[in-house]
Amino acid sequence: MSDIRFDAKVAIVTGAGGGLGRQYALELARRGAKVVVNDLGGNLDGTGGSPAAAEGVAAEIKAAGGEAIANASSVTDDAGMAAMVQQAMDAWGRIDVLIANAGILRDKSFTKMTVPDFEAVLNVHLLGTVKPTKAVWDIMRAQNYGRIVVTTSSTGLYGNFGQANYGAAKLGLIGFINTLKLEGQKNNIHANAISPVAGTRMTESLVTPEVFKAIAPQYVMPGVIYLASDAAPSGAILAAGGGAFALARMYETEGVHLAPADLSAEAVRDNWARIGDEAGQQAYAAGGEQGQKFFRKMAGG
Repeated sequence: MSDIRFDAKVAIVTGAGGGLGRQYALELARRGAKVVVNDLGGNLDGTGGSPAAAEGVAAEIKAAGGEAIANASSVTDDAGMAAMVQQAMDAWGRIDVLIANAGILRDKSFTKMTVPDFEAVLNVHLLGTVKPTKAVWDIMRAQNYGRIVVTTSSTGLYGNFGQANYGAAKLGLIGFINTLKLEGQKNNIHANAISPVAGTRMTESLVTPEVFKAIAPQYVMPGVIYLASDAAPSGAILAAGGGAFALARMYETEGVHLAPADLSAEAVRDNWARIGDEAGQQAYAAGGEQGQKFFRKMAGG
């Protein structure tokens, strides 16, 4: 099969001033894409900012013979995201790929976490993905082409102590792409999620130097490049780390129908093992499939 290429395509990568985002931006450019390198250049907790990070990666791309624009707008700023998209359109006339990678951390146990800490993380991870996506959506619809990759996390999928804010935001993004994959179908817009395990400034203090090196961002990057390509699926959650790749899926069991004969909390308790029986479980493609199952069971199916 032929190599994956992005010739004549335009990509926006948020949080591209370092770590994972930098790897995505550099590889997209190496494969022919024109790249908007977006990064606020702030601290890990979201405070501060400097254009130096974005400018540095854009300079790397240009030095290698590629085309790039640096942008230091915050992903939480509506006007900044609109201006970033307009910047790309003025330069190149289209936007084909959005990789929403920007993020911050404000980890604390829930009892110690403040509401502003919760809101700040939701604003960057969840709304900071929604806002650039909204800014490119109609452009992609008009083109009848778009590839959107959001960044989820094992914390969102499975939980992690001290990250209630981060987990809520990251699982929210799965709900987001589950609807985008449906609404984007007729216009060839595919939406997917990457769930990375990588050595970045977010994880540097949590692992040994040896592990940090073994889970370097370049070991996640190939999965994201595929999700941004013409051949990408839609609605996938790709977990990646250290060169290993896996798909995460949400399954629903077949369950049992208790009404009207035995409709009580006690019946739910007593049938818990049957409710959770994995035989026949399915990963639904849309929310309506759950409703169809319940109506089937109500009809005796």
